[in-house]
Amino acid sequence: MDSIALLKEFGFYVAEEQKSIYPFSPVYKIQNYIIKRTQYPLERAWNLVRYSMYLKEKGVSVVTPVNLKSSNPKQIDDACYICYPFINGSSYQGTEAEIIQAGELLGRIHALSSLGNTFGLSEYDVFDFYHHEVDDHMKKISNFASIYQADINIQKLKGLLHTAVENQGKLKNMSLNWLETPHDFKANNLVFQNKPVLIDPDNAVWIPRIFDLALVLLLFHNELSSAPNRTFTPMEWKVFLEGYLKHQTLTNGEIKAWEEAVLHVFLDEVMWLMAEVEEDWERQDQRDLFNSVVQTLFHIKDYPI
Repeated sequence: MDSIALLKEFGFYVAEEQKSIYPFSPVYKIQNYIIKRTQYPLERAWNLVRYSMYLKEKGVSVVTPVNLKSSNPKQIDDACYICYPFINGSSYQGTEAEIIQAGELLGRIHALSSLGNTFGLSEYDVFDFYHHEVDDHMKKISNFASIYQADINIQKLKGLLHTAVENQGKLKNMSLNWLETPHDFKANNLVFQNKPVLIDPDNAVWIPRIFDLALVLLLFHNELSSAPNRTFTPMEWKVFLEGYLKHQTLTNGEIKAWEEAVLHVFLDEVMWLMAEVEEDWERQDQRDLFNSVVQTLFHIKDYPI
């Protein structure tokens, strides 16, 4: 759907097509508002809204939809869109204070989860990878690494990802703590005022707690120019956990499953990113991040929970 028609649906009238402020999906800033795609179909979009409103009512700094004369969110053809206020503030710079604040925010969000997915969020169920998928993706990653002269141990990474495929059934059946979470908890989804504000709750899901933590470890600094071109250092990860564990107590089962969980989340979230988005490989900062993510996986024992 073109931006002129989309914005009109929400009561904003523009004469020219608007450029998305995010390269991977339509996100438009108009006046002091953001219009973006959200969960589909409309029932899921409203479940997300109820969840984010609940978090806000409990004191969590999270964006929620603005009150409009028309429905917000709304379904248009085969997609759903939502209008949020634009949140002013500073972008993440990677300071120790910001890292511990981010950890505290995620810990508080996790602490507010129900025991049984009260808000009806989509349930994570990505445990169906195949060995041929790893082979296909690793061919692409190997090709990009060669073209852009990235120093990545392809065979070692490939071996670990095949191990992840073999372990996914066991991981699926483990007795892990599941919870409601905005997921996609990354630095580019936070705006810092006196404390961080979560500006993108639209990937909210019902998921194992340590999967959400694993995504933070691997991709917290992804696609943000003001963030370091790397994952957390072991000390920074310790600082993040210091904030997070003020509000959470991990179980022995989760601690034992942690390394397998990180490997699985890499298989699910990072493998395709490295294999399918050549534009990222063209940028030195993102190549540095890819290398750092792989090295973090190789040295996962330096990043315990």
